Amino acid sequence: MFASFQKKYFLSDKGVAGVKRGIFWTALTNLITMAGMGLLFLVMAGFVEHLATGADLPDALPIVGGLLVFFVLLFASNWQQYYYTYCIFYEECGKQRMEIAERLRKLPLSFFGRRDLADLTETIMGDVQAMEHAYSHVLGELWGAIIASAIVFISSLFFCWQLAIAAFWSVPVAFAVLYLTRGPMIPVFDHVRAEKVKVTEAIQETLDCVREIRATNQEAHYLEGLNAVIDAEERETTKGELANGLLVNSAFAILRLGIATTLVTGAAMVASGQVDFLMMFAFLLMVSRIYAPFDQALMLMSELFAAESSAKRMRSIMEEPVARGSEQFEPVGHDVVFNHVAFGYGAGEDGRAGEKVLTDVSFTAKEGEVTALVGPSGSGKSTVSRLAVRFWDATAGTVTVGGVDVASVDPEVLLRDYAIVFQDVLLFDDTVMGNIRLGRRGATDEQVLAAARAANCDEFVSRMPQGYNTMIGENGSKLSGGERQRISIARALLKDAPIVLLDEATASLDVENETVVQQALSRLLAGKTVIVIAHRMRTVENADKIVVLMDGVVAEQGTPAQLKAAGGEFARMVALQKEAATWQL
Repeated sequence: MFASFQKKYFLSDKGVAGVKRGIFWTALTNLITMAGMGLLFLVMAGFVEHLATGADLPDALPIVGGLLVFFVLLFASNWQQYYYTYCIFYEECGKQRMEIAERLRKLPLSFFGRRDLADLTETIMGDVQAMEHAYSHVLGELWGAIIASAIVFISSLFFCWQLAIAAFWSVPVAFAVLYLTRGPMIPVFDHVRAEKVKVTEAIQETLDCVREIRATNQEAHYLEGLNAVIDAEERETTKGELANGLLVNSAFAILRLGIATTLVTGAAMVASGQVDFLMMFAFLLMVSRIYAPFDQALMLMSELFAAESSAKRMRSIMEEPVARGSEQFEPVGHDVVFNHVAFGYGAGEDGRAGEKVLTDVSFTAKEGEVTALVGPSGSGKSTVSRLAVRFWDATAGTVTVGGVDVASVDPEVLLRDYAIVFQDVLLFDDTVMGNIRLGRRGATDEQVLAAARAANCDEFVSRMPQGYNTMIGENGSKLSGGERQRISIARALLKDAPIVLLDEATASLDVENETVVQQALSRLLAGKTVIVIAHRMRTVENADKIVVLMDGVVAEQGTPAQLKAAGGEFARMVALQKEAATWQL
């Protein structure tokens, strides 16, 4: 039972144990509360007997003692119930977020081509939050109420089975109403969530494109579109809440019918002499309390159904296969060899429909040499670089480093031998030193500073108020493009990996910054296996080898001089860029 329960609601072993204890203490709290009703009944019975027969009033001391015991037990059980139905699950949901984030970190990039960022964000935040609420407010309350009520129902059968049935018949009927509407409601919940994802996407797009929106005077247009998306989400949420409210209130109405049937049945049985008034009074006391634990459970029952969809989405991420491989990586040298490599995006991945990106790519990037990948946009340069670091796996052929197939190595182990400098640098809202130290977490301050000086960072860091301890803002917002790039290079220098991948590292820089960055790069590249992706031919004129990619194949390869002399595609690209350089306004 609990195995399927654990899978359905995406619980850890500790979470299941917490649910069990939460149910136990909730049921016990409900039973203690019912015992308080029993104490009240005994007091009332004593007063009725005093009024009817003149018997002595009940002694006050046992009543006061009973009340004290009742309050102590109720406080203790409530304390335990609160911990196991609330506190423990805040920790559980925090761990769930970390587990999902850790899983996402290990998934191949092909997964992110299939999944929208806003959808993943909503899963990590919204779905986990929905599960948190279901764990803490529904599961314990629901099953605790069911168990406590079942015990009370079975016990009441021994006193008067007719009144017991009259009091409890509405409970299973009310739950049946909600359960039978479970199927139609799940698509409603999914649709509401889809609208929430659209709102998240629209807000992210607006924030990402705020510069372009202002530059093109499109504020009114984008606000109109954003308002339309938000209005649509509000309408769908309202429809969902109305549908849910109709079902829940119907269940409430059915549940409360138990009070009426108890009263009618009890009155009829008192009139016929089958039971006395005190028995009917006892059952009325019971029904006045027995439905209370179900109020919150019924109200949130639909939320529990929605939580199943949330758990399914969370589970789908955790069940995604990660890129696995050997923890051992002992290459002989660091030559990077592509041997008849082919690659195609799967259906639906990265916006493509199974099209081939690479069909037959073979070349060798030798250790101690600079190998440049050139070609028109869409030729497969970036894809080749990502296959080299196993961001993706080749669909045919092999990529080897020092004779070792990269597909056989755990990506995290493989990447220890790579230093990557991207065109679009990503920095954290941390100090300059903290961002550089990402290259090697265990590096000393002296080692970090040495890498920074080698990357020509001293020039701009010296102008900062706290030097290398200055916070640089979100994604380095306080820095220029050249300064951000130099931090990225310093990070790569600190890592000191034997293979360096440069993805248009200087493409967006001005002439002055490009010169400074190139000086830093020259220190980084010495003696390494270097793969450079470039669009500007002048940046690779001193490369040891040029690989020209066209339509997913190697069109030509050789030294710059050889390719210029051959008069092929590389020579044509060089000529075109020289011609473009003469263009004037």
